[in-house]
Amino acid sequence: MDGVLLLHKPAGMTSHDCVMRVRKLFQTKKVGHTGTLDPDVCGVLPICIGKATKIVELLTSEKKTYEGEVTLGIATTTEDASGDVVSIKSVERPIARHEIERVLDKLTGEIEQIPPMYSAVKVNGKKLYEYARAGIDVERPKRNVYIYELQLLDNRQVFVGERISFRFRVTCSKGTYVRTLAVQIGEQLGYPAHMSHLVRTASGSFTLDRCVTFADIEQHIENGTAHTLLLPIERALAHLPTYVLSDEEEKKVKNGSVLPALPSMPARLLMINRQGEALAIYMPHPTKQSYMKPLKIL
Repeated sequence: MDGVLLLHKPAGMTSHDCVMRVRKLFQTKKVGHTGTLDPDVCGVLPICIGKATKIVELLTSEKKTYEGEVTLGIATTTEDASGDVVSIKSVERPIARHEIERVLDKLTGEIEQIPPMYSAVKVNGKKLYEYARAGIDVERPKRNVYIYELQLLDNRQVFVGERISFRFRVTCSKGTYVRTLAVQIGEQLGYPAHMSHLVRTASGSFTLDRCVTFADIEQHIENGTAHTLLLPIERALAHLPTYVLSDEEEKKVKNGSVLPALPSMPARLLMINRQGEALAIYMPHPTKQSYMKPLKIL
């Protein structure tokens, strides 16, 4: 079976755990996920099966949308609710809605982040969480990410209490750490903070309401209808411009040939045959201006 499974990842499992379970359920080794979700986080996790593993990189690079909660007054080692408390500061004053909205506006656009110590970012070939577990502090590489939208989802005008929590929605680029964003929101407001809850509601064009649970998958396998859960590659890449190949062009594409570029050549072009089957993804040729070359042969 080939295609993309839109999984509603449950809390308590790593993304790798989900891949391993899908391998067993679908009885295939060719399985890959399209963007790690922390164990405590649930939500949209597209999983590529069979030939669709060739487009993992393309789907991973899509922007993501999350709904989360920031809690002011407590910072943790992991920047989320699962970590040990490292800092406490009571919120001794009311915080007005406009203050929070001003901070969210400030953190919209391109921002700089330092990945959490408890993350899979590698430094000198080793993951940061391995250093953290060994009690070794290392310099973490800064990265620029893009926040497309950051919106307050709480209708209060004034926030009061020793611990203040409020919900937000963020649409962001690949590589954004939302728990780090929660900490940055706290810093801008003058308090230690952590991300107390998070759900991924969209990955690219895939939304949570289209996702299936492991219980759904098991039921379909029992009914012999598991194949109906998989999005064909051409549908998974429906956001890309498409080009319908002639029979002659189809032969050339299958051989990975360079082709003349379209008059207004997009960065990525999905090549499909007359039957609607996705065969390849082409891109502008880096050295031959009037041509395009295959990025992926599917």
